Amino acid sequence: MKFSPLVQRITGEGADAWLTHYEASAARDRGEDVIILSVGDPDLDTPPAVVEKAIERLRAGDTHYSPAAGRRSVRQAIAAYHSQRTGQNATTDNVVYLSGAQNALFVASLLVAGSGDEIISFDPMYPTYPATLQASGASMIRAPTRGNFRPDIAALGSLITARTRAIVWATPNNPSGVILHEEELAAIGSLAEKHDLWLISDEVYAGLAPGGHVPGLAARMPERVITLGSLSKSHAMTGWRSGWLVGPRDVANHAESLVMCMLFGAPGFVQEAAVTALAIAPEAERRIRDYCDLRRARLVAGLEDIPKIRAVVPEAGMFMLVDVRESGLSGYGFMRALYESEHVSVLDGAAFGLETAGFVRICFATDEVSLDSGCERIRRFCARL
Repeated sequence: MKFSPLVQRITGEGADAWLTHYEASAARDRGEDVIILSVGDPDLDTPPAVVEKAIERLRAGDTHYSPAAGRRSVRQAIAAYHSQRTGQNATTDNVVYLSGAQNALFVASLLVAGSGDEIISFDPMYPTYPATLQASGASMIRAPTRGNFRPDIAALGSLITARTRAIVWATPNNPSGVILHEEELAAIGSLAEKHDLWLISDEVYAGLAPGGHVPGLAARMPERVITLGSLSKSHAMTGWRSGWLVGPRDVANHAESLVMCMLFGAPGFVQEAAVTALAIAPEAERRIRDYCDLRRARLVAGLEDIPKIRAVVPEAGMFMLVDVRESGLSGYGFMRALYESEHVSVLDGAAFGLETAGFVRICFATDEVSLDSGCERIRRFCARL
């Protein structure tokens, strides 16, 4: 029995990146002494008002089909939130509500490229990007970065061909925490205009940036920008699978048709909870920013002066890259040896691309006890190398 070529495109390094994390999670579930610093799932609860709204709607029987593109109420809330944050004059016609930003990226990638096309994204990138962007049959091209993981615009321009259909990025970036500057975005926008390209901006972590805002192109180039968003990180709602895309009206229309094929509408009670979440977005985002600021400082202090490693402090987000090349180990080797000897799980930097092959990624969005203990175990591990 044969599978389609899609099977090959959605497996590989991106899927394998989480194996040590899954091993650690299983060990923790068995009651073993394991510290998990490998996944961005804050030890914060979803805001009570959001939870109460979902319970209220469940008790009211809100368990039936919803419109494929999302209810008007949630699309209005998203449009208002997006407009306030980006300056783009978005309406409900520009919005499709989806089951998380991962779902939104998958939908966007299928809409803008197909077999034989190319999509460019900056290295390093989230491990699911390659499979998601190549699911349509397109090829994903990695654009290199320069010092401190900032985009190399000249290199980006040299990679554009007649087959290029889109440029995709995340700001703030996962794993680097880099926020794209106005000048960098302007250069990307110029390339898009010159070559008639789509631009897909993953802004899942935007609420964690200073002031809850990041520079963007949506207001200046609304006809070609697709913005992805989510409540997962900003509201500690990772398990709710609540996200969206905002783009030109024809993009939203086509996305709605695709959702009819693959999702057929998200749960209504979750959508109503999302409306409540968006209403308290300033407060919720301020909470997660303060939380991350404190945890980031704690991790920096905990890793200070540990021999053979170097922390790269992010501009925003909940992750920190740590350069482990002086240890003599690869990122994968460091990750595995650390877990096997100290029962601390981190993520191999190579899962994010060639630029971070000698790094590991540490999530600092966890409780202080785990963070302090994790740092002490890393210090002990490095002392033995």
